[in-house]
Amino acid sequence: MFENASWIVHPENKLYEPVCFLKEFSPKKQIKKATLNITSLGCYYPSLNGERVGSFILAPGFTSRKRVQYQSYDVTKMIRDENKLEILVGDGWYNGKINFVVANNVPKSLICQLDIIYTDKTKETIVSDGSWQATKDKLRFAELYDGEIYDALYKDTPTCARVLDHDKKIIVKQQGVNVIEQEILDPVSIFKAPNGDTIVDFGQNLTGYFEFTVNAKEGDKVEFTVCEELDKEGNFYNENYRDAKARFEYICKNGENTYKPRLAFWGFRYIRVDSFPCEIKQENIKAIVVHSDIRRTGYLDSSSDLLNKLFSNVIWGQKGNFLDVPTDCPQRDERQGWTGDATVFCKTATYNYDVEIFFEKWLTDLKLDQGKKGNIPNIIPQTVCWDWSTTENTGAVWGDSATIIPYQIYKMYGNVKILKKLYATMQRYLRYIGASTKKRYLWYGCEQFGDWLGLDAPSGSYRGSSNEDFIASVFYYNSVKIVADVSEILGKDRAKYDTLATKILEKIRKTFKEYKTQTECTLALYFNITEDKKAVAKHLNDMIKANGTKLQTGFVGTPFLLHALSQNGYTETAYDLLLSEQFPSWLYSVKQGATTIWEHWDGKNEKGEFWSKNMNSFNHYAYGSVADWVYEEACGIKPKTPAFGEVIIAPKPTDKLDYLSATVYTRGGKIFSKWYHQNGKIKYEIETPVKSTIVIDGKEYSVGKGKYHF
Repeated sequence: MFENASWIVHPENKLYEPVCFLKEFSPKKQIKKATLNITSLGCYYPSLNGERVGSFILAPGFTSRKRVQYQSYDVTKMIRDENKLEILVGDGWYNGKINFVVANNVPKSLICQLDIIYTDKTKETIVSDGSWQATKDKLRFAELYDGEIYDALYKDTPTCARVLDHDKKIIVKQQGVNVIEQEILDPVSIFKAPNGDTIVDFGQNLTGYFEFTVNAKEGDKVEFTVCEELDKEGNFYNENYRDAKARFEYICKNGENTYKPRLAFWGFRYIRVDSFPCEIKQENIKAIVVHSDIRRTGYLDSSSDLLNKLFSNVIWGQKGNFLDVPTDCPQRDERQGWTGDATVFCKTATYNYDVEIFFEKWLTDLKLDQGKKGNIPNIIPQTVCWDWSTTENTGAVWGDSATIIPYQIYKMYGNVKILKKLYATMQRYLRYIGASTKKRYLWYGCEQFGDWLGLDAPSGSYRGSSNEDFIASVFYYNSVKIVADVSEILGKDRAKYDTLATKILEKIRKTFKEYKTQTECTLALYFNITEDKKAVAKHLNDMIKANGTKLQTGFVGTPFLLHALSQNGYTETAYDLLLSEQFPSWLYSVKQGATTIWEHWDGKNEKGEFWSKNMNSFNHYAYGSVADWVYEEACGIKPKTPAFGEVIIAPKPTDKLDYLSATVYTRGGKIFSKWYHQNGKIKYEIETPVKSTIVIDGKEYSVGKGKYHF
């Protein structure tokens, strides 16, 4: 593919100024099939005869700089006697601010190949080369953080495209899933804020863009700015976007104007109407939700409206942050593939959606971007200025994405291929830890993120008070155990990793004899570090009760906290935390009007005051990891063998809810688990497509495919 095609650029390439490449052609005979193959350094938007080609938003996607995916489109039915192919290219993920640099040393460019097969079996190929024209587009500005500026009146004289001498070996066939338009939301209200601003509210914090239609005079303007939250007075607020301008500007032509962005996306709930040719009404605008085309597989339902809203928020958080890569947040000047966020959320992600291919693609980029010493960059794909490939900075949990995520993909989908692909990456990562630690058999004395955003953090710190060396050593131990299991799965000798794990565990127990925080107790229990689970579980429970039955955990402790409690006899405390409506809790944000998961437990307090301007996302899915506890512990659904070949269903009910249910669509079929109170008893409805072990009140039942009532 692309053997005879060339990378082409506009001779006056400017940062953030999209360019359009044009080619006119006429088929020589009757066409049987025509396939358009495209990729770009930057994001592209293709049109043939004025009609959009394909539905991939921001193609070719966000990848390691060591590769770029190409897409193939069947355009047979779009070809006419005379044709005009236009491909708009913007900087996208490839260039500019999202890489924390002013510009990349290679400009945005296009490579393209149209393969035509005629009915007489002869072929013709049209490739990008110096015969193409290049023009500056009506889309005058496009940048992922700042937005778009479109001038419907702008005209430019085409010039000859310039051929760029750039490597074609980086081009690979698309591996990931398409990013597409998913659903359309109408405004729930349009109102005047106290300060006089006109604000459009879509009722949901979402990731995507908007489409508007308006009759206007030539030169009229449409100007929007977006935000997630209103301030305590009810006015527009987006200081938490930091340096992302999150704006849109459109200069109208005379008559009807309809437009939706082509090379930008935003995270937003509200739009401030900075300028509009008339009074904006609901029929003038709609929001379009955009995310990777992943299939929903998990559903949770309960008797609590607040809890159901939390479940919805978890789903919206995943949708908003699964836009080709698993991002930390979709709105501010970041939107990066932070590995720690993906690590703690990956289990929940695999229950909610079929994300096998999504993560396969991202893990391929992780493999490619692994540092020379074996370290894992804290952001994947690696951005230009944060060059972790040549440094020794890798954080525990963040770096453990190399082991935890592929192993989770294997457990959920039976994907051995991903283990084979990442096995050497895992081994190199373990060697990196062993070489960087200051104490053998621990991960000790290295810079760490700790229990990020833990509520027990010292004043002025983002890191919780948990011992960072303990956290790192626990995850080192866990990753070694994973690699031991993976070795056995792949038919390799696991003995050396078992021996290493034993030595690490011994060293952890000798070095860290006290667990002083909720997170330390949680990790000691969940990862089987402590030899006295009963005492540590009681200590954890006592600390929670002494804190007013409130958690203090951050990004590292929270995903495992309820598991640690319910697996050690404190299920009721786990439910107390889940169902608490007081700060800090999951339902606190729900009661504050959240429609996605917040980055901070107190992103906005009861007075409507914000946590900070600097780091306060209202769509940050990490704490949504609580949903995997609901699937696995509260409703009791767990894979006994990979891909749910066999299943364990061991629900843990409570009197605090009337009912709770989970539905999971696996490779083998539907699993359903529901418990509810009726006439003073707890009743269970369970459905399984495979051989299962059902556990009710400690009693085991071995069953086959079917529906069961207890």
